[in-house]
Amino acid sequence: MPATLSKYLFSPQFSALASTGMIGLYFANQILSARRRRRNEKSLQELDAVLAAGANDPRKASEGRAAKAYVDAEFFSRLSRLLKILVPRLFSPETFYLLLVAACLVARTYLDVWMIANGTMIESAIIGRSLSLFKTYLFRFILMMPSMSLINNFLKLGLSEVKLRFRHRLTVHLINKWMRGFTYYQLGNLDSRIANPDQLIAQDVDKLCECVADLYSNLSKPILDIVIYALKLTSTIGGHAPACMIGYLVLTGLVLTRLRRPLGRMTVREQQLEGEFRYVNSRVIAAAEEVAFYRGQSAERSTLLKAFSLLVDHLRVCINFRFQTGLLDNILAKYVATVVGYLVVSWPFLNLANPRYSTSSHAELLEEYYQSGRMLVRMAEAVGRVVLSGRELTRLAGFTARIHELDTVLDEVSKGQFQRAAVRTGSPAVASVAAAAAAAASANGDSTSEQAKPAGIPVSSSSANLLLNTFGQVVVADHIIKFEDVPLVTPTGDVLVARLNLEVRSGTNVIVCGPNGCGKSSLFRILGGLWPVRGGRLTKPADGKLFYIPQKPYMPLGKLRDQVIYPDTIEDMRRKRLTDERLSELLGHVQLGHILTREGGWDAIADWADVLSGGEKQRMAMARLFYHAPQFAILDECTSAVSVDVEAELYSYCRKNNITLFTVSHRKSLWQHHEFFMHMDGRGEFKFGPITDNTEEFGS
Repeated sequence: MPATLSKYLFSPQFSALASTGMIGLYFANQILSARRRRRNEKSLQELDAVLAAGANDPRKASEGRAAKAYVDAEFFSRLSRLLKILVPRLFSPETFYLLLVAACLVARTYLDVWMIANGTMIESAIIGRSLSLFKTYLFRFILMMPSMSLINNFLKLGLSEVKLRFRHRLTVHLINKWMRGFTYYQLGNLDSRIANPDQLIAQDVDKLCECVADLYSNLSKPILDIVIYALKLTSTIGGHAPACMIGYLVLTGLVLTRLRRPLGRMTVREQQLEGEFRYVNSRVIAAAEEVAFYRGQSAERSTLLKAFSLLVDHLRVCINFRFQTGLLDNILAKYVATVVGYLVVSWPFLNLANPRYSTSSHAELLEEYYQSGRMLVRMAEAVGRVVLSGRELTRLAGFTARIHELDTVLDEVSKGQFQRAAVRTGSPAVASVAAAAAAAASANGDSTSEQAKPAGIPVSSSSANLLLNTFGQVVVADHIIKFEDVPLVTPTGDVLVARLNLEVRSGTNVIVCGPNGCGKSSLFRILGGLWPVRGGRLTKPADGKLFYIPQKPYMPLGKLRDQVIYPDTIEDMRRKRLTDERLSELLGHVQLGHILTREGGWDAIADWADVLSGGEKQRMAMARLFYHAPQFAILDECTSAVSVDVEAELYSYCRKNNITLFTVSHRKSLWQHHEFFMHMDGRGEFKFGPITDNTEEFGS
């Protein structure tokens, strides 16, 4: 009878009957999900059109690239690279807590085995009506309760500490790369592969570390249970029982891993849509005043609801997919595994030819079967947990793919390797600039470049490809700024000026003018090192000797003192042997001395971007310039909210303290504070020369 039953349960007919309904439901929902995705395609395109605000849009994700997030060799390679970050060396706090968790898991497994044996003896004593044995084994259980509680709580402590330390390691690692040089700026302005790095660092890192820690616990404990119970069962009922269970584990693991493959890709897409929904919300918060003036709440509500609708639809697809795979998981990993366990544990007892049980009494058979059965049920449960952990492994593959991509892109961007979705090459100046760059490269050799050469930038013509993969020479020298055949090229490949040639030495102020989009900001981005030099030779002072003040000054979080000394800290200020009294003098030079009394001193903390008026923020930025006292300063309409008389005092102070200025302004009153002008016409031409009565027309 057992042999016949076993033969039927493992027959192809029974397997087909059991799985047809579930697999049919699985594939039916896949068809419905595909239809739903096609129906949402139009809404997705509309939302992308609304959100695509230009080349500097920070939410641009590479939606076109299919994110590969499968449990395969590449996944384990990525995970191995991340694990080297999470556990940097053998003797580290992370290793200690991992060993603590492992020790607790081993101790808990042995406690489970002991509890099975002790529980069996308690029940045998009850059935045998032996009061003394009942008291003995019950007292043993009471004595073990503090140890069990201690082990369980140490396990929770270890896992919590592992998650926190993993998150700390990975977050610090990514932030250090993100804030290295100008990577944080270039990632959003020169490269389009990563959207919302803040979400990846703040949210995806946390989920990845939680998945890794949980997977370590959820995999190591069942695997340990399987090994221990297999050894115990082999010594009692033979090795065929654990062998059958392990074989079943391998078979179901392969089947379910294959069916779960879409889950990794769904996880990646879910995080992308979460980032987009957060982005559209943050845009409304950042531009709340402008939206209110335009009465644009209806249009913004429509954009928000579209983004949220796409997220909800995708989450519903994920829920349905997890529902289907959950049915198969429960049936194959739990219930069928239990059936297999009953079959294999019953076989030696029902085999009448087995000499081991032919002379045993009914009580002895009952006790041994009860103990072996419990162990095999626990082993079956462990097998089921291992099979179900594949679901978490697939989810981990999604987070691993995203964090690995961020880590890789940060490395490439810091080396000057940028990639953008598209490059415009229609400018007639592209070919000439590319030819000049090629000639300079052949004349000087690649070794003259001080910047890394990017690779893999997609372009639509060979000349643009040559241009965007060519770098000029950057020379560091004091008291001089000199452009020699340097092209002004945007990250999208637009050439604003084919060859820029000018020289400015300390003490010679220059006013820069021209229409919007002519290249004024591009000039200063290249000069400040934010954009790479695409050709020629640029001579400029070292970092720290060139200061930039925008029209809307940045007010950092912190104290009033921090608004003047930024980006220095108070320790940096003291190393420079500067005091608060000196800072007060600087505030007096910009006519902000009353701020100290009004706000309560240098240690006052407030949201300074809201507390200070537009004119006060611009004058505070000028005080910041006076504090740092660089050789050169770029003033980008930074006194537009300041009166003319105060403006004249600010420029006079700069001249007295040997701060040479590049000023972007359309105010004619400022021409008297400069010796040279630079006019850019927006069509690729520029004029540079001394200011005379005949040149002030360019400032109109």
